[in-house]
Amino acid sequence: MNHAQVRALLDEKYRHYDQPAFIVADPISIPHRFTQRQDVEISGLFAALLAWGRRPTIISKCTELLRRMDDAPHQFITQHHDEDLKKLLGFCHRTFCDTDLLYFVHWLRWFYAGHETLEDAFLVGSTQKERLENFHNLFFSLEDAPQRTRKHVATPARGSACKRVNMYLRWMVRPDVRGVDFGLWRRLPAADLICPCDVHVERVARRLGLLERKQIDWLAAEELTAHLRAFDPLDPVKYDFALFGLGVEGEM
Repeated sequence: MNHAQVRALLDEKYRHYDQPAFIVADPISIPHRFTQRQDVEISGLFAALLAWGRRPTIISKCTELLRRMDDAPHQFITQHHDEDLKKLLGFCHRTFCDTDLLYFVHWLRWFYAGHETLEDAFLVGSTQKERLENFHNLFFSLEDAPQRTRKHVATPARGSACKRVNMYLRWMVRPDVRGVDFGLWRRLPAADLICPCDVHVERVARRLGLLERKQIDWLAAEELTAHLRAFDPLDPVKYDFALFGLGVEGEM
């Protein structure tokens, strides 16, 4: 397909998949359970960073995690007593276990003590690469950060494509009249977002000639996003819906 045909296909599939029906089976359904800004931010962060494996399992484990927080994540994180943390012991999803969870809760409590929104943690830097690197450094800036937990927050500094963090930022930043993404954060431009690269997106992107780099790393994510910006400079990651949908539904 030529450039115009690829764009037409992606525009069509974006309109098809960016709709409320998409929410039900996707981890983004987790933050959609909440209305308070901070609850959306926190539940969204966990849902995105725990997004490994089958989507039903991810949703089930996130539901369990939020239940342990009394389905009030911001209140639990900012107002818990040491005794309350016992509710979190034993939680595990793949390699993310209670040691990691306790540090996440500790960091989030520390951060929200000085900030109204988690958006503030992603604003330092003039490029998206710098912002994600600085977020990673900030997240692990507390003295008691476990070394094992670092693998659960990717950074471009290690060459990672940062799929889960980029997906989280899509949810929070991208204004979406169809109501799938939240558009809560207005200080990060949607034009700067980087497309999340998972196996479905990668496969479809290669077949459409949007990705040539063999290794799926930060440079590959930037390469794909550069192609998508040629289709829509202001909202390139909207095509994540099309690429993911085409892949997961087996259309390509």
